[in-house]
Amino acid sequence: MSGGIKVAAVVGATASGKTALAVELARRLDGEVISADSMQIYRGLSVATAKPTEKEMRGIPHYLIDFVPLDGEFSVAQFCELGHKAIADITARGKLPIVCGGTGLYVDSLLNNIIFADIPSDEALREKLNAEFDESGGEALLERLRSIDPETASKLSPADRKRIVRALEVYELSGTTLSECNRRSRACPDRYRSVIIGIGYRDRQKLYDRINLRVDLMLQAGLLDEVRQFYSENAGKTVIQAIGCKELLPYLRGEQTLDEAVEKLKRETRRFAKRQLTWFRRNDKIIWIYADECDSSGSLAACAENEIRSALDL
Repeated sequence: MSGGIKVAAVVGATASGKTALAVELARRLDGEVISADSMQIYRGLSVATAKPTEKEMRGIPHYLIDFVPLDGEFSVAQFCELGHKAIADITARGKLPIVCGGTGLYVDSLLNNIIFADIPSDEALREKLNAEFDESGGEALLERLRSIDPETASKLSPADRKRIVRALEVYELSGTTLSECNRRSRACPDRYRSVIIGIGYRDRQKLYDRINLRVDLMLQAGLLDEVRQFYSENAGKTVIQAIGCKELLPYLRGEQTLDEAVEKLKRETRRFAKRQLTWFRRNDKIIWIYADECDSSGSLAACAENEIRSALDL
């Protein structure tokens, strides 16, 4: 655990309780929270991405939430640049940076000090590829990507417009596949002395019950109206593909009942949680604490606090 700047992180699946734990830890450890969520960055998309409310933040400053336009592009490299600045700012004021989120790529890249290869971009070419996606469909462009970069293509579905278009854009501009560019990115010497707390559930059904309840609460909080507004305004392609948006579109188009759309939303959110956990389980540095083995949120926080204090010598 090298590096000089102390950083804590809280990770886990959607609806696992990350935000509440990170806020409580910030109160106990005199910290501030840096969000590591690839959808909470977008301005205005609050209910669908479960952005913490002012009440949930409990007076703790949060960084990297609600600052990218709905049609804006944002990369992991940009996240790391801003994340490093936030860590430096928090540390300079004598506070503990606490990274919190479920986007594993963001967390890993930031804490491991990944330096990204210089990958070109071209807005005109991207618009051309997006037009081809609209005309020919995702499967056609994904098949094209398979012929030049099967490694990247194997990780994508035909619905992954942004990533398919980006991979094709990179190849057409540089003659190098996106997978090769990613390999050229490298971890530089550690900047941080970090500890990562993962929230787990021994009984997976308890996590799924939390997910189902969260969807119900999001609907009560106005999710349907939020999605209707974004859909009517033809918001950015990335945003409208967020879980919580795309599953409700068939209902808004009159193609499904609301009950059918909500059930699909719950199912897709549970699948998303599985993918998040698969990512995090690969990281043997994560210290797992199990929410369903704790008597209360207070004991969960106490356990996490002890692990952080021990690891960072606080």
